[in-house]
Amino acid sequence: CLKGPTGIGLVHLMDQADQGKAQNPYVFSIHGSADEITPKLINGELDLAAVPANLASVLYNNTKGQVKVLAINTLGVNYLVETGTAISSLGDVRGKTIYASGKGSSPEFALRYLLAENGIDPDQDVTLEWKSEATEVVALLAQTPGMIAMLPQPYVAVAQGKVPGLNVAVDLNAVWKDLDNGSLMITGVLVGRKDFVEQYISQVKTFLEEYEASTRLANESIPETAVLTEKYGIVAAAAAEKSIPQCNITYLAGAEMKTALSGYLEVLKAQNAKSVGGQLPDDAFYFQP
Repeated sequence: CLKGPTGIGLVHLMDQADQGKAQNPYVFSIHGSADEITPKLINGELDLAAVPANLASVLYNNTKGQVKVLAINTLGVNYLVETGTAISSLGDVRGKTIYASGKGSSPEFALRYLLAENGIDPDQDVTLEWKSEATEVVALLAQTPGMIAMLPQPYVAVAQGKVPGLNVAVDLNAVWKDLDNGSLMITGVLVGRKDFVEQYISQVKTFLEEYEASTRLANESIPETAVLTEKYGIVAAAAAEKSIPQCNITYLAGAEMKTALSGYLEVLKAQNAKSVGGQLPDDAFYFQP
């Protein structure tokens, strides 16, 4: 899994596995970026992985169907933050500069879509300044009065600890929901190698039950979850405790997953077909036991 929200939902299951209380034997690994996970999944070093939603589609297309998506684990986690009080809705960003990370991936395509749907041309009406990592954006916020940025949780909580008076101005997940387009804004999903999933289907179903229980605990027992996120190197406990309610950690599977994810991927494809690997995945992509 990845550091950040996609990993937070797993920490209770990691803890149970360490104590020998999980129903299957699991070996977990935590990575800083999806680039570290992709080759390991393709060459069979990893069987299951929590990855960005659009990457799951890219992998499916690039491996000619050798990957299945099992569950949605994180909804929208991106927020517009500012060190002033210039914006209270997405319409207020017209003529302004937004700093962000995630160029060429879901955050960029989702932001462009939301701007366009709200009557703002992302190439003419705003300036998008892309940085390679969220930590760079946080450092700039600390130095630049009046700056506006798009940041994911838990980096928003980290930034609020470092930048006095940093306001959360717009919840992009809520802006997406307001469009009422039948899809959800999705950040992370759980995928598995098709061969592994089909060979060990009963164990995979058991894992998904345990995973769902872990995501529920992550949201219900926040102080305990925060301690575990620090223990497993996913995010510091203080930032985790503050940010978990805004991390939109979830568990959606089956038909509900398919409806939400296929709609989201359609939106991304309309923005840039490369973002989903050239074409939308067919029904075999979706694990529906």
